[in-house]
Formats: sequence, structure tokens, C-alpha cells
Amino acid sequence: MNQALSDLLDLLDLEQIEENIFRGQSRSAVVPRVFGGQVAAQALVAAGRTVPADRLAHSLHAYFLRPGDPGAPIVYTVERIRDGRSFTTRRAVAVQHGRPIFALSASFQLAEEGLDHQAPMPLAPDPATLPTSAERFRDYGHLDPAVVEKFLEAREAIDLRYVEEPPFGRYGEPREPHSQVWFRTNGKLDDDPLLHVVLATYVSDMTLLDSVLLAHGRGGWAVGDVVGASLDHAMWFHRPFRADEWLLYDQESPSAHGGRGLGQARIYTQDGSLAVSVIQEGVVRVPR
Repeated sequence: MNQALSDLLDLLDLEQIEENIFRGQSRSAVVPRVFGGQVAAQALVAAGRTVPADRLAHSLHAYFLRPGDPGAPIVYTVERIRDGRSFTTRRAVAVQHGRPIFALSASFQLAEEGLDHQAPMPLAPDPATLPTSAERFRDYGHLDPAVVEKFLEAREAIDLRYVEEPPFGRYGEPREPHSQVWFRTNGKLDDDPLLHVVLATYVSDMTLLDSVLLAHGRGGWAVGDVVGASLDHAMWFHRPFRADEWLLYDQESPSAHGGRGLGQARIYTQDGSLAVSVIQEGVVRVPR
């Protein structure tokens, strides 16, 4: 396990300060606010720690309410909405400076058998044949080197490999609103199922709106031709997976309108199992 992954796991390991109340630390992201994936992952940790271990997370629905301050801790309060025979529901609110910045509802289920089908895995190259983020990013002479270093530092805990050029790598002409990345943690994790779900939640906020930018030939905040932020985020965890093994994140955008863009995606294990479905809407504005 590299030091960056160890630091990320420490960041996600919340301190319990009272029953149903947890405190997490913050750190700077590639933009001057807390990375949304960090807040979502920490909120899921808080919710999950109030649930019996035999109940696995199967969905989350969340709203990003205010930008997070990377210089201040985040307090998470958990409300125990329901404890049923099969399902458990929790609501977690992240608070900074006395104001909510993020709200999450999550549901957990006792494992059971049932009907089974899935959409087939799309074609994608083997991740071992693709350049690493460091190899790809350092070829982009048009980007500010400081921006490149911020990107690489933010993703040092995750081995994330783009199948094709990301929006900021080649922009200026519209492309198909579809993108793929492979990802896994840069090191092995223990067997706690919640930990793997939390890491996938963390990564899911990194690239989901890329397909919105591709549709309009925009490079994103890295080149300054759009401004934006996540608005809401939903995930459904269908089947077991490990975040320290390769996962294909297949993403597309069906719509952008009114200063907002929608991204939807599926996450597959390398052997073709559909593990997660994801939907996110974000503010995507062209600077005046």
C-alpha cells in the first residue's frame, strides 16, 4: 500500500465523538474546496457505522448543499430512520461552521437470494495496456504544470486510467458524450465490504461529468472553459466487488440544459459483473 492510499484511508476513518455523531478531517482538492467524493464517502462511513455488519449498503442518494472548507473538520450526524427485518435506512448530514454542506440517505440490506439479470459489460481495452495518469498527464504541454501536479496528487491513492483522451487532453470539438476509465486503489484493502463501497463512492465523483464536457468540446476547469460543481449523486450497489481490483467505469451524458449536465454510469468488475449504477447532476456553466 502506498502512502497516499494509507493517508486516504486515515481520512475516511472517522472519529466517533458521541452516539450517532462523527468527525472527519478535510483536505484540499484540485479546486479550493473539499472534494465532493470525500464528503460522500465519509458520510457513508458515518451511516454504515450505525448499521449491523451483516447489512450491506445497496444504495445512496445525496445532495451537495454548500462548498466544503478544506481548512475545517466536518461533523456528521446520523439519524436512524428505520431498522426493518431486511432493510435499514440512515440519513447523514455533514456540517461545517454550523451549516449543512451535504445530506445523504443510505439503505442497507440483509443478504438474500432473488431474481438475477444484468446489462452486458461494454467493450473496453485491458487496463494493463493503457497509460497511467502520470504517463498521460505529463504529455499535456498545453496544461499548466501546477494543474497537472494537483491532478496527480489528488489521484495518487487511485490508479485511474482513461481509455481515451479526457476532456482536458483534447478539446475544441464536440465528441461522443461517452467516456470510460479503469480504476483500482494503489494497494490492497482489507475484506470489509463497506470499505470497498466507500472507496468506489470516493472515486465515482472524479470523472462522471466528463461526458457532459465531451459533448460540447469543453476541457473543463483545468483549462478554464467551464465552471461547475456537483449538485446531487445517487448510487446503487448491485453485486459484490473489490475496489482494489480493476473496475470499469463506463459513463455517458444523456442531457445538458439550463446550466446543468447529467451523467450516468455503470461500474463493472473485470470479469463482467455489473457492480454499481451511478447518476449525478452538476452545474456546468460557460464563463461569461
